[in-house]
Amino acid sequence: MFWIIDIGWASLWYGLAQLTDWPLFNWWSEQMTHAQWDGFRFYDMIFPLFLFIAGLSFPFSWEKSLQKGISQKAIYLKIIRRALILVLLGLIINNDILTFKFEKGFRYTSVLFRIGMAWMFAAFIFMNTKRNGRMIWCAGLLIFYWLMITFIPAPDYPDASRFSPEGSFACYIDRVLKCTRRLYTSVGISGIIPSISTALLGMMTGAFVKSSKEGLTQMKKVLYMTGGGVALILLGLLWDLVFPINKPMWSSSYVCFVGGLSVLLFALFYWIIDVRGYRRWTLFFTVIGMNSITVYAAQALIDFESTAKFIFGGLVGLFPETWALFLEGITYLIVCWFFLYFLYRQKIFLKV
Repeated sequence: MFWIIDIGWASLWYGLAQLTDWPLFNWWSEQMTHAQWDGFRFYDMIFPLFLFIAGLSFPFSWEKSLQKGISQKAIYLKIIRRALILVLLGLIINNDILTFKFEKGFRYTSVLFRIGMAWMFAAFIFMNTKRNGRMIWCAGLLIFYWLMITFIPAPDYPDASRFSPEGSFACYIDRVLKCTRRLYTSVGISGIIPSISTALLGMMTGAFVKSSKEGLTQMKKVLYMTGGGVALILLGLLWDLVFPINKPMWSSSYVCFVGGLSVLLFALFYWIIDVRGYRRWTLFFTVIGMNSITVYAAQALIDFESTAKFIFGGLVGLFPETWALFLEGITYLIVCWFFLYFLYRQKIFLKV
């Protein structure tokens, strides 16, 4: 959630590179942009990590609902309602619905659309299967998607590579369904299939962490998750040889590679916070994470940039122009954080 605060991360790190002449900042500035097509950069994992974490929390909320005596039917309805709310928020954020301006067309797919639908289907699978069944579903969806992309050409570009924007069958479906005004979109319909596996990876990780099996200590959980994360990364790299790691297509190799990184990151913070007990430093991030949907949606609805300029514009103006990119990004972050901190102190949390 920290990284989706849209302060212009690439520009911020580029600004630091100009100030310090450190090549590392230039490299990190590039990492804060998306890979054009094939390949991977750090910014390409924020979206799937969002979905992974949404999945990870589900086993805990499901068990809590069962303990309260909530019926399975009510849980199903709650899951469907949550998915539809996310879809609706995505429609509002990605289209000028509230201003009735549709000159650029109407886009019904979005990040929240993908998260809502993939999470919903993954939750249904998780509730109706055991561990082995979940693993079979997770692997089966990825293999099915790989075979679909590999062997079915795009009718409008039959001679193009099956793994290109023109030749990908997934991109073709999105073009037919008007999900995009370009050759491809990273939030199309077909990508929901492998995205379900991303959510399932999170749910299976959450179920593992929640497990109270005899002899399974917290430290052993960290070690098992580390091994699982490394295995997924290696599988993704091997799969990349025949199905490129690609975020816009949400390729099966991308799911494995980013899924492995997600598990490793979770294992690291689980070890730091839960095993070692180092928690005091987490308030800054807790404030953001407790209102994750708020921080994502509010940036489209509230002009934090103008607020930051109003409050800090004079101060920023005292510095040389070379500091502008860095300071503007930092002040935007400060305004967003204190907005969320106010909600946190008032115990106001947007939940769906």
